[in-house]
Amino acid sequence: MKFPLPAAIGGLLLAAVFLSSARAAELPKGATPVLGALRTELDRSFAAFKTQPTPAYFLSYEVTENHSFEMGATNGALLKSSENQTRQLDIDLRVGDPKLDNTHVLRGSPDAAASESPPALPLEDEPDAIRAMVWYQTDQHYKAAVEQLTKVKANVEGMVAEEDKAPDFASAPPVVFVQAPAALKLDRAAWEQKLRRYSAPFASHTEILGAGAGLKVETQTRWYVNTEGTLLQTTQTTARLQITGVTRADDGMVLPRYETFFAFTPDQLPDDAEVLAAVEHIITDLGALRAAPLIEPYAGPAILSGRAAGVFFHEVFGHRIEGHRQKRVEESQTFKKMLGRRLLPEAFTVYCDPTLARFGTTPLGGYYLYDDEGVKAGRVPLIEGGVFKGFLMSRSPIDGFPASNGHGRKAVGQTVVARQSNLIVEAAKVVTRDELKQQLLKMIAEQKKPYGLLFADIVGGYAITNRTLPNAFNVNPVMVYRIYPDGREELVRGADFIGTPLAAFSRIVAADDTPGVFNGVCGAESGWLPVSAVSPGLLLSQVEVQKKRTAQERLPLLPPPSETPVSN
Repeated sequence: MKFPLPAAIGGLLLAAVFLSSARAAELPKGATPVLGALRTELDRSFAAFKTQPTPAYFLSYEVTENHSFEMGATNGALLKSSENQTRQLDIDLRVGDPKLDNTHVLRGSPDAAASESPPALPLEDEPDAIRAMVWYQTDQHYKAAVEQLTKVKANVEGMVAEEDKAPDFASAPPVVFVQAPAALKLDRAAWEQKLRRYSAPFASHTEILGAGAGLKVETQTRWYVNTEGTLLQTTQTTARLQITGVTRADDGMVLPRYETFFAFTPDQLPDDAEVLAAVEHIITDLGALRAAPLIEPYAGPAILSGRAAGVFFHEVFGHRIEGHRQKRVEESQTFKKMLGRRLLPEAFTVYCDPTLARFGTTPLGGYYLYDDEGVKAGRVPLIEGGVFKGFLMSRSPIDGFPASNGHGRKAVGQTVVARQSNLIVEAAKVVTRDELKQQLLKMIAEQKKPYGLLFADIVGGYAITNRTLPNAFNVNPVMVYRIYPDGREELVRGADFIGTPLAAFSRIVAADDTPGVFNGVCGAESGWLPVSAVSPGLLLSQVEVQKKRTAQERLPLLPPPSETPVSN
């Protein structure tokens, strides 16, 4: 809506519109009106804030548009089917200077309150409407930044000198990259029918208390501009199909089984035959798990499948080499002083590379071209020849690592920190799976153990990285086998693979020739983000297992409706 303006103000407005048009003409080919509106408002706001008593030295805008379809079915019937589209704004506004600014962590204070929901922007490409929203939010961010800088300076003056002398912010070279926004395409009716078909086989298995099939297809388009000259317009579609089954043992233990398929478009997901085979496999596994014996606490040798080993590396190593954790005094900083030291056998190499869209033919969920601070992604060496080489970095530098390496990441509405992307573990010297098992059997004999373990499949895990609690990890396997000295394998249930990072790393002995891929989502300070972990199977000379928590709820008292005659 436009209102009549006095002549003088109207003249100023005319000049602003003229400037906007001139700058829009300089935008790269393919840029949408959203990118033009953001840069125009960025230039105008930054010029004004530079003249304030507390000037701004950096400003960036990121707009994220998510267009998604989400649907699910259970027992052959559709449970939900929805479409959603949002545009949301994130602002990074900094006052002070790069050495000390308003983002500096306050020591000795409770963690800041959770961030508010990011403001929504119009879905239509109307520059004036977009700029009006951005203008108001920028003003609010500036006032909050000035107030926070005062608190930061008082905190620094009242505390002992910080161990890490690195500044709060690192410059980055400007980049310009424009992709045409992708349109989300999905045959909704066809996929609703597929989900009915995938979930139908569970209906005849009354011991399975919860089961279904779910699909989420999302196209995310991102616009990013900053005062260093970076202009980004990127787009990416992802599709996740998940099959879920849950049963309960007689002692009350909940036993889940999942299978997730990830692709960059819905038509790249597996065909019906492959998905239905996975459904039958889950049904078989759940029946076997209900009948499996409960594991006892254990310490001894074990094999981790490639998928399990990928999650192991993600939790034990990956979270502890995220750069911001080396700067915060509350963090354990497990590997901070270990640069140049051997952490693994000489054959091992570990790196993060978000530019890898696939490992072989398998799509990788941690793929992206530019991070959430406008830095170009690239391969980051972490371990070479078994020797620790460096950290994953955002634009928050640490001593010895003055620049970002493209791993500043966040969910919409969160604050950027260093996060993992595609974590890849490689071994130059490998053996076959059978040879790895023979090495395990030899260890069982040498350690005089009644059996070893095989962690065949996994659902995820978590790591504790701060100093206030035991610095431990917990990897959550779902398919675990005892391997006896004669080679016999027995499925067991209720195992949690636990330990501490340095001890666990020192137990890695050998790798097999069959890498596995884990595609998942990881939750940390900056929200839930897609990640991947790739690793060969591993042999560890010793692991520790504890019993999983057991629920006390009884099995249903009533028989399921399918087993109860209906009275007329």
